[in-house]
Amino acid sequence: MNFTKKFIPGPVLDFLRPIYHRLFSVLSVVFYGRPSREMVVVGITGTNGKTSVVEYITQILREAGIKTASVSSLYFRIGDEAEKNTLKMTMPGRFFLQKFLRRALKAGCTHAVLEITSEGIRQFRHKNIDWDVLVLTNITPEHIESHGSFENYRKAKEKVFAELSKTYCKSDVAKTFIINGDDPAAPEFLKYEADKKIIYSKKDAPRELKLLGEFNLYNIAAAVKTAQALGIPQEVITKAVEKIEGVPGRMEFVQREPFVVVVDYAHTPDALRKVYETLRPPASGRLICVLGSAGGGRDKWKRPEMGKIASEFCQEIILTNEDPYDEKPEVIIEDIFGGIAGIRSPGILGSNPGVLEIIDRKEAIKKAISDAKTGDVVVITGKGAEPWIMGPGGTKTPWDDREIAREALKNKE
Repeated sequence: MNFTKKFIPGPVLDFLRPIYHRLFSVLSVVFYGRPSREMVVVGITGTNGKTSVVEYITQILREAGIKTASVSSLYFRIGDEAEKNTLKMTMPGRFFLQKFLRRALKAGCTHAVLEITSEGIRQFRHKNIDWDVLVLTNITPEHIESHGSFENYRKAKEKVFAELSKTYCKSDVAKTFIINGDDPAAPEFLKYEADKKIIYSKKDAPRELKLLGEFNLYNIAAAVKTAQALGIPQEVITKAVEKIEGVPGRMEFVQREPFVVVVDYAHTPDALRKVYETLRPPASGRLICVLGSAGGGRDKWKRPEMGKIASEFCQEIILTNEDPYDEKPEVIIEDIFGGIAGIRSPGILGSNPGVLEIIDRKEAIKKAISDAKTGDVVVITGKGAEPWIMGPGGTKTPWDDREIAREALKNKE
């Protein structure tokens, strides 16, 4: 029995929830002593690209000889030590973050680079961290059902900018905003006060990169502008960027020949479209897409949108399980298929050529690779390098799309 849900009315819970989160934010600082005051702290927020930008900035700072800590959906890093983020939480809780920063400071880190999520902001996880630099990657629809509207989602992201604009910057680094000027939401973030406001675009990325995709030009540009704002010499930045080959689970090539296999985290319509646009093969090749969507009531609106996008780009679509939580995978798949049916001939799933339903994600990946021929591109999206499939009742099944793909490729030989 869930005592809270059974005996406390919803409106009362809604009233108490912010008080609860704020209280724990304060208690975490009391316990760990606000270590961020003694560090330069960079926050990365936006819809897509946050993890990549965190990793790229961290690599540049390390190239400059700066001992750096970072928190992303992939890793918790303190200097040269890295631990996989297995929490299935991009921005961990208040006590975790304050303890992490205290450990980083004790280890000699002078800089920290952290992802900031809208859910984290809403739960006051960003509070009592003394931010110096804030980076905005982009704002596209996400977490709409959780926030109530796209405008509320954007405003949640704005809060950390609004709050920093009213605070005194304690470090030698000026209070700085670094904002994607090509994003339609940029003016909403630029309206807040800062010592420095730096606008970037994809044109600020170096020409010679080992990374694919226009979105990576933006990610690298954000990292470069941040490093410049932190006083890193340009020659060091250039040297670091030349070494960057990507981020695990983000446009990660498992195989390049005779056909391509790529694993990518894309889990929003905007990210999915950009991945498909980047990987679309020549006319002679096919795009074979393994596609799912998260359950647990998470953004049901985007499921048909992702199906629609897949139908525009993919010659073969294999709909499969992703992170169902307490939802039935079959229901999630039917929601995705609703967008596909709107483009292709209407009717039940099995009536559409080129569209398959394989609930077992491992079998879906095996089928995609089995069907691939020379010149084709297999794209497996939604999980990237995530280590779990989240099931009903909080169950977690160990997982790695990349390892499953490698196994399927080995068996195909």
